[in-house]
Amino acid sequence: MAISTFEAVYRNFLGPAPDWYKKTIIGFLFLNPILFSLDPYIAGWALVIEFIFTLAMALKCYPLQPGGLLLIEAILIGMTTPQHMMLEITTNIEVVLLLVFMVAGIYFMKDLLMFLFTKLVIKVENKTMLSVAFIASSAFLSAFLDALTVVAVIISVGLGFYSIYHKIASGKEFHHDHDHTSDSNVDTPQHGDLDKFRAFLRNLMMHSAVGTALGGVMTMVGEPQNLIIAEKASWGFGEFFVRMSPITIPVFVFGVITAFLLEKTKTFSYGAQMPNSVRHILKDYDKHMDSERTTRDKARLGVQALIGIWLIVGLAGHFASVGLIGLSVIILATAMSGIVEEHALGKAFEESLPFTALLCVFFGVVAVIVDQGLFLPVIEYVLSFEGEAQLVLFFIANGVLSMVSDNVFVGTVYINEVAAALAKGEITRDQFDLLAVAINTGTNLPSVATPNGQAAFLFLLTSAIAPLLKLSYGRMVYMALPYTVVLTIVGLAATYLGLIDLTQSLYDMHLINHHTDLPSVGGGDGH
Repeated sequence: MAISTFEAVYRNFLGPAPDWYKKTIIGFLFLNPILFSLDPYIAGWALVIEFIFTLAMALKCYPLQPGGLLLIEAILIGMTTPQHMMLEITTNIEVVLLLVFMVAGIYFMKDLLMFLFTKLVIKVENKTMLSVAFIASSAFLSAFLDALTVVAVIISVGLGFYSIYHKIASGKEFHHDHDHTSDSNVDTPQHGDLDKFRAFLRNLMMHSAVGTALGGVMTMVGEPQNLIIAEKASWGFGEFFVRMSPITIPVFVFGVITAFLLEKTKTFSYGAQMPNSVRHILKDYDKHMDSERTTRDKARLGVQALIGIWLIVGLAGHFASVGLIGLSVIILATAMSGIVEEHALGKAFEESLPFTALLCVFFGVVAVIVDQGLFLPVIEYVLSFEGEAQLVLFFIANGVLSMVSDNVFVGTVYINEVAAALAKGEITRDQFDLLAVAINTGTNLPSVATPNGQAAFLFLLTSAIAPLLKLSYGRMVYMALPYTVVLTIVGLAATYLGLIDLTQSLYDMHLINHHTDLPSVGGGDGH
């Protein structure tokens, strides 16, 4: 039966997304111009909430299309301008290049990563110890690499494990083009084991994602906003670490304890065990790969290990921007592995480019937040307080806003406002240093509450592995909840109880500098 042109257009709109979802997005598109004509401030917050809704429904429809439509309309009706959106993108060009090149670089090191993590998962049979190992190693790596890079590693490993088992469970172990997104060929007796394995991998993914936050907050290279804060405060790598340590070290310890307790108590969907059938398959796979590994394969692993060392050293020493180091990894890994065909290179970018496009849309929403002054009332309120109360409120305000927005944006806005207050003489340099610590920890820790709070979490939510493991927005929020509570409480307590006294002690011991230069912390123009 023929359908009308209108119905054909409607069916094509957002493709297989549910009908209620399509109507909701259309409703948003009709509502926003009306709200903007009545009150731009309310319209701005409506757009932010709508964009978060598209992120929450990422498994129903990838957020790029509905979120992009909302942003295009916002620009057309005057909420922001293309020039401001471009400014936000260029300001965060390091994050964009990180996604384009570093994630692709990790793809070309997957042989080494699969080798190392397969050994880890097979050797450490105690799930609690394995979870602690994953969260601690993710934290360590994130202190030297960017959190997005570490999540890309974990996603690559998780996909590798899942595809190995799914292929064998489907009886397709000899098929190179096996579709592991469909369970139609999985034998009925193995469906239960597949669901248990999904839960097991979900646990490891979430422990690792939280680990990136625990490590990422410690150093100036851990998160993009850390670099911005360190630049404004004129802190080097060592001073940044020491200044943050009164908060970050207690938080790390309690984060690892939380992982241990969650696995022991089997609460919040944790405690899932790897089925014996899966362990046997992974062991057999590991033995098979060891026996089949040629001299060329061993040489490839050796070269990838050397490239991995360069990756850590290059990022820890900040020899170049993260994206450029990622580009060097692509060049070195492909050249030394003999991958020289264009189509072979293209596969590495399939995972990162959709998210890069989504992140650019997100920066457009950030431009709306700035132009409509959505966060200004909160900033003005917390600056009106003094002493410990101001530090605690900065931590809380940064944390709450980072749950709603992105921690990179929130951290950047706050450090610029505080730097401006210092330049005007409204606060002292010592106050600035303490507030900078509160801003950094506030944006990095409570933001684990939602996937949109941390770019690494958002990358995991929108990655190829999320639908395979049935890792939805709601499930991520639920599984992150105990971590959110613990990290926030411990961070707040450390901020209130020990930050001022301990920082003064560190200064007295000459472990940190006492800055007196005002120009170094001015606005973007250096004044």
